[in-house]
Amino acid sequence: LLNTSREVIANLSKSKDALVLEKVDRYGSIKFQLSDPLVLNDKERSSILRTELNALETELVKLHDQKFGNTQNQNFNRDWTTIKANLKPNEVAIEFVEFETKEDNSSNGKNTYGAYLITQNSELPKAITLFTAEDLKIILKNKKPNTLYQTRGSKAKSTTNTKGLYELIWSPLEPYLKDIETIYYSPIGLLNQIPFAALDTEEKPILAEQYKLVQLSSTYAIAENKINPKTDSTLFIGGITYDYASNENKSQNSNLIPELSMLKSASGTRSLGSKWNYLPGTLDEVNAIQNLFSENNKSFSVLSEKGATETAFKKLSGNSPSVIHIATHGFFFENPKRDNKTKLELSNQNVYTISEDPLLRSGLLFAGANYAWQNGNNPNAEDDGILTALEISNLNLSNTDLVVLSACETGLGDIEGSEGVYGLQRAFKMAGVDLIIMSLWEVPDKETSEFMTSFYTNWLSGQNIRTAFRNTQLEMSTTYKDNPEKWAAFVLFE
Repeated sequence: LLNTSREVIANLSKSKDALVLEKVDRYGSIKFQLSDPLVLNDKERSSILRTELNALETELVKLHDQKFGNTQNQNFNRDWTTIKANLKPNEVAIEFVEFETKEDNSSNGKNTYGAYLITQNSELPKAITLFTAEDLKIILKNKKPNTLYQTRGSKAKSTTNTKGLYELIWSPLEPYLKDIETIYYSPIGLLNQIPFAALDTEEKPILAEQYKLVQLSSTYAIAENKINPKTDSTLFIGGITYDYASNENKSQNSNLIPELSMLKSASGTRSLGSKWNYLPGTLDEVNAIQNLFSENNKSFSVLSEKGATETAFKKLSGNSPSVIHIATHGFFFENPKRDNKTKLELSNQNVYTISEDPLLRSGLLFAGANYAWQNGNNPNAEDDGILTALEISNLNLSNTDLVVLSACETGLGDIEGSEGVYGLQRAFKMAGVDLIIMSLWEVPDKETSEFMTSFYTNWLSGQNIRTAFRNTQLEMSTTYKDNPEKWAAFVLFE
């Protein structure tokens, strides 16, 4: 469905029919309006816009089908044999699945994880039942992923939680991986929180040493044969000034959302409180990578300090560079629990925390964001500096091959159900980006800079992006042998 939506808008945008282009522009305009917290707080206005958007979307799909054929049939007719045809003898595709189990032909309300394995010689996909969702939750114990890996020092090796994850998730698959070198895998649900590359036991090295691991949104992506990203134009964003200074009147606006500084329940922040703190490490990181690009005669541009605005980023839409590297704060709010909350309690919260749309509960921080973060919005600026995933999803970044999100927990989002992970990764995919490097948990500035510098060094030396990323993982795992929490957060998502 995601690919269908992108394809419909992309194809119709090339039309020479003025009426069609007008409808496409209106569609984009409404989506942008619906990503504005002030609009979303106006229930009547947002309801009218959503009704218009739904009708317009239906109309655009019909126009597309008239010109290009039935898109749904084209996409849904894909099957596992296409994946098989694109695999080499030493490769396997693993599509993880989550399903509800039954007892006496009726649902028992329990979910189980499984996997389909496909190789070049498969007569049919091999279906393997793995574990119950409860089994995985017991190991995770509602902890953040980085908490799991902080116990992995050599003295605590025998009691590491990683061992339990390896045995639960990976050991059942091993009998089917003989002579396999490359593993394409697509996680689902809680598995999106697991850094597969770092899984190990006492008997075996980490998975990144055993195999070439390639994480995909769907194993069908194997058939797309993506080429190595270009480095002919790169944008670096870092060293951002989050405080906002203006000589204009800063009196409270009557339409402000209740102030965000009261909120302490967000995850995925390097420093969440009443304001976002300046990150000196991000400037050092961007400067170090710039030097690498200069040494390799690669062109690049930079947005930093007060110039790294949300408005400047949005202006990339339709004309974005090949690579975008963003070193900043990221935020992600958990799925809201409303059952026991009164209307008064909900009224004291804001759209970023209570929205049903997970694309509004995750985002990136740009210049001047502190004013809106503390007060609800910024009437003195064109954009407030809080770039939500929903706003990103409405941009056209199809010229961008790779986005590097050097921020914390940028890989997370809602993980319930089978729709994939909704968050920044989904947003950038909707915007048309092919590859994303992101983190699953907060990583200190120093180790983040080390990882990124190593990655770009490997990539610019001529290694393809998968090899460069894997070699960086292996280098970091050697440097921080007993501290995978300092490197394993980073994943390359295709």
